[in-house]
Amino acid sequence: MARYKIEFEIMEGKGGQLKKDGKRIILPPDIVQQGICEWMYRGDGQSSYQAGQRFAYPRDIGKLCPWLLGSLQNFIQALGHGAVLDWTYEGTPYEKTIDPDAITTEFIRCPDPTSAGIVVKLIRTRLPDHPKA
Repeated sequence: MARYKIEFEIMEGKGGQLKKDGKRIILPPDIVQQGICEWMYRGDGQSSYQAGQRFAYPRDIGKLCPWLLGSLQNFIQALGHGAVLDWTYEGTPYEKTIDPDAITTEFIRCPDPTSAGIVVKLIRTRLPDHPKA
């Protein structure tokens, strides 16, 4: 059975600029109106997450928003077992890469119904096969 590396990359989302008072994180009073994702804003507690940032699965699941992780689980299961979801979104910013022998991507939107919702790219990379013993 093929083995894969799974990663997530924040494609769309606004993290803002984290502000703190000592150890306490200060949320902007109009965070939703600014379209800032609270999870991205809180980031790692030292700085906000930003578009382009990558996370490894399963190593970084503790860093992910529970809503986002819930949205990703079915895609992680499918792609992690070799599935290819063959819709491509050709000609859009969400055009996928589909190569079962190399890299396959999926785009998943967070269920946050406000403008603070984010989009992540799920990246599955096939790992080399183990030599037969």
